[in-house]
Parts: sequence; C-alpha cells; structure tokens
Amino acid sequence: MSVRDRAARRSDGVTLALLFPGQGSQRAGLLSELPETPAASLAKTDAMSAVQSLGLDPTTLDRTDSLRRTTDVQLTLIIAGLVTARSLIEDHELDVGMVAGHSIGAFAAAVSAGVLTVKEAVEVVHHRGQSMQRTAQDGRWGMAAVTGLSLRSTSELAQRISTKSDPLWIANINAADEIVVSGTTTALTKLRARAGRAGARDVKLLDVAVASHCPLQRPTAAELADRLASVPRRPQEIAYITNTGGRRVVSDAERVLDDLAQSVAQPVRWYDGVRLMSELGVRITIETPPGHVLTHLVTRTAPDIQALSIDDTGLSATVTLASKRP
Repeated sequence: MSVRDRAARRSDGVTLALLFPGQGSQRAGLLSELPETPAASLAKTDAMSAVQSLGLDPTTLDRTDSLRRTTDVQLTLIIAGLVTARSLIEDHELDVGMVAGHSIGAFAAAVSAGVLTVKEAVEVVHHRGQSMQRTAQDGRWGMAAVTGLSLRSTSELAQRISTKSDPLWIANINAADEIVVSGTTTALTKLRARAGRAGARDVKLLDVAVASHCPLQRPTAAELADRLASVPRRPQEIAYITNTGGRRVVSDAERVLDDLAQSVAQPVRWYDGVRLMSELGVRITIETPPGHVLTHLVTRTAPDIQALSIDDTGLSATVTLASKRP
C-alpha cells in the first residue's frame, strides 16, 4: 500500500489525533524533560544538531533568559513536540490518524505528518522567529485572550478601539467564546479596560512579545513562502489540520507548506479545526508538552472527544489510555 493510500485510510478511520501547543505555553527546562526512548532520542539529537548548525547553543534554548526571545521559544516548542510525537508513534506504536498544531506547533505537526524533516523544520522556524522579532523590535506589541465574548462581539470591540497607530486584529479563534487579539500594548490596555463592560469574563495578556497571526506579519509570511518553496514535496503520511482554515489535508504536501507560511499573517481557526476533528471521527487527542491549553479547548468544544495532556496525565498513563481505545 502506498503512503498516499495509508494516509487516506488512516484519516477515514481516525480515532487518535496529536496536538502541538503554541507560544505562551513554554517553560524553562522543558527540553530536559523529554522522553528518552530510542526514536525520541534520535529525533532530539537531530534537532539539537540542526540548532547547532545555525550557530546557536542548543543547551541554552530553554533557559529562563532565553525564553524571553521569540526565536528560542519557538525552537524549544517544536523540538518538544516533534520529539514527543516520535516517541508516541514509533516507540509506543500509537496509531495516530491526524495531527494539529496551534501556531508554531504546526511545524511539529508537519514533521510528524512526514512533510518536513527535523532539520528543515528547525531551520525554517529559526528564520520565522527572527523575522517576527524584527516586526516587534520597537517593543510595543503583544497579544491577549478574551473570554466570554463571541467572535463577532470581540471583533466589534476591537474595531472600536483600533486606530492606525495602535491597531488591534483578531489573531486566534480558539473557542466559541475565547478569541485572541493581537496589537500594540496601548490598544491591548484599552481592550482590557473596556472588555468587561462589553460582557467579557476576562482579558489575559499572553506571554508573548510579538503580534502574530495578523497583517503585521505579512513580510514574515512572504519570507517563509520563499524558504519553503525549496523544500522537497514528500508524500504526506498523516492527515493534517490547517491553521488558516481549520480544514483537513490528507495527501497534499503543497497545502501543508502553504499553511505553514501563510498562517503567521492570518487568524488561527482552532475552533473550526476541533469541530472538524470531532466530525471526522477523532475520539481521543493527546497534547504534547508543554501545558494543557489545547486539551481544555478540545474539552470545551467537543465533549465527545477524550482529551489528554501528557503534562497532566504523564507519558505512560497517556499511552495506556490511548491504547485502550477501539
């Protein structure tokens, strides 16, 4: 059976999906906590070697001071995701039928789907982080999560606050009532002050120093598209959920790579993706470290799915629970 046929068969009967978190979930010391199983160790060695080839010290990526830099955060997150996924798929032989990554997590998802190599992902993510840092070098950008308001209400509120010098944009549609907004710190401060009167339960500033998934990142998207154009188009092995549309890609590496490039300048439609996973037969999700944000979002949006976080459940227990599913 060809890779294309296997991908189609697995996506049609999918019950298990891997989820890869995005920026904001990072923590110091994460890379030292990763699985040390054979396939995972090999993937980590490949990733660290790729980081070193960029002139960086891979042993310092996840230090507290390093995680203040967008590039180091993003590299840390994709390494954690792809190493953990390799352990689950190859060492523990879980039958993963779908992958979905939130923002930077999509690169680990693409590696797991066979569209990118570890080295390619590290190199492109490094460039992505550098480009995003350049857009925020004046130190006036950030992101905030608004809970308790619909997409329409959040959009209307953002439009009333947004100005040419202090813009606000919808960045992530995480759930029916959780919307992330990107913009200047001045505009985000105004948003926090007014959101309660509009009916929001909370506005939480995220641990990011850039404005992502918005027009500010169009230069980054263009640069990523140029870099990804030279990546060989390989047969896709696992179905992939896009950030830009929340849609499934079964066997089209070109569409996956286009999603990786364009999503940095467009809203992440995570809510749509989770609903689609439920419709397509996903009955269990496993969120790779760090954190459990995506697990909570799945539980809120699709209660028919058993959502597991390795950080909450532990690797061994997670594998056991996933293996018991029909």
